Amino acid sequence: MATERRGEFGLEIPVHEHRLANGLRVVLSPERSAPIVTVAVYYYVGMRLEPQGRTGFAHLFEHLMFQGSAQMEKMELVRLVQENGGTLNGSTRYDFTNYFEVLPAHALELALWMEADRMRGPVITQAELDNQRDVVKNEIRVNVLNQPYGGFPWIDIAPHAYTNWHNSHNGYGDMQDLDAASLDDVRSFFDRYYSPANAVLVVVGDIEPEATLEMARRYFEDIPAAPMPEKPDVREPRQEAEVRASKVDRLANQPALAVSYHTPQRGTPEYYALGLLHQVLAQGDDARLHQQLVNRRGYTGEVDGSINFLGHMYNSLTPLLWTVTVLHDPTTSTDALLEAIDEVVEDVRGGLLDQRAFERAKVKARSSYYDLMTSSGYPGFGRADLLASYALFDDRPAAINEVDARYAEVTPELVLETAREYLRPENRTVLALEAGAEA
Repeated sequence: MATERRGEFGLEIPVHEHRLANGLRVVLSPERSAPIVTVAVYYYVGMRLEPQGRTGFAHLFEHLMFQGSAQMEKMELVRLVQENGGTLNGSTRYDFTNYFEVLPAHALELALWMEADRMRGPVITQAELDNQRDVVKNEIRVNVLNQPYGGFPWIDIAPHAYTNWHNSHNGYGDMQDLDAASLDDVRSFFDRYYSPANAVLVVVGDIEPEATLEMARRYFEDIPAAPMPEKPDVREPRQEAEVRASKVDRLANQPALAVSYHTPQRGTPEYYALGLLHQVLAQGDDARLHQQLVNRRGYTGEVDGSINFLGHMYNSLTPLLWTVTVLHDPTTSTDALLEAIDEVVEDVRGGLLDQRAFERAKVKARSSYYDLMTSSGYPGFGRADLLASYALFDDRPAAINEVDARYAEVTPELVLETAREYLRPENRTVLALEAGAEA
């Protein structure tokens, strides 16, 4: 069954939805401003869903998926993309692992054939497992262990902010867990999660939908179907008391502070209200926390804010953390920073936003959302990422066109209610990083 849907408020991204006989969802979105196509395959498995005792396995498996398949030798996929003037990448997030190529439009069929071959199954030997395990361990050393602020705050704060293992563990990987991974683990992981019914294929760019669907059927539909894997319970209880923690970073030369609040559930009106609070408090030089901490008090030169450490608020399931992070001068205490942050947060919890601030937040949220589609670093990838996320998490890729409407439904009263419930001091985790590097 195929459908094409457009939004009622502003956006009119064409969305053609299909489901193949083996359960694979296919989402096509023509965009003919340039003769380019983006082909992306998203699998509904990420750091949050990996097996206990195998932390980092989802990320390790992402690496293994580049090591060859039935009809392609190791790294041949990379070579073919580059020889055809394209680029490619893959990533592991909390709830998905993705693989994508951006190519000239004439290479669309090649990209579909390669991704279908990879979906049929990688060819992984013990030697390849050992090699890629070492690559991932070295990546952890370079990006986390031997990097100032390497795990701050996304890895460091999770064990303190979450009580559910699926959310609190280190998704980059524990060295002992990575060492324990076996070929049997690899085969079991592939069989469980890398099936057509647990994936979505998205094609964005200079395409004809009917012809593209026919190619997708030709290459993907004969891949054997498999049952959807059971999803673990990742819910978190309501936090009733503030949590404080600290760590020493032996490589950091400035202290830092992260303050995280649990967010509302994805897709709820309160979630979009938090999206507006995020704009008011933490996004841009006009944000209230920037004005307070940088301009008025001079505690820091920059305030960072996020709703998703590994992406944005639209491409992850919840639970998530709304987090404010600052690097600050050693003479500024954690208590002084928290007092300044609380002054701002309690102001939005104390009364309605004035109409001008409220409307400005909606404009900034809309602008940020549009930027996600066009400023991802790869042509077409931002749109593909949103379509895949809405397909995986909401079973509604056409929701890409409905974000304006969701923000239009938010009222100043709902923003106030959301601030009072979710920006409670009892709902937050505070992590202070002490600088351990010699002056």
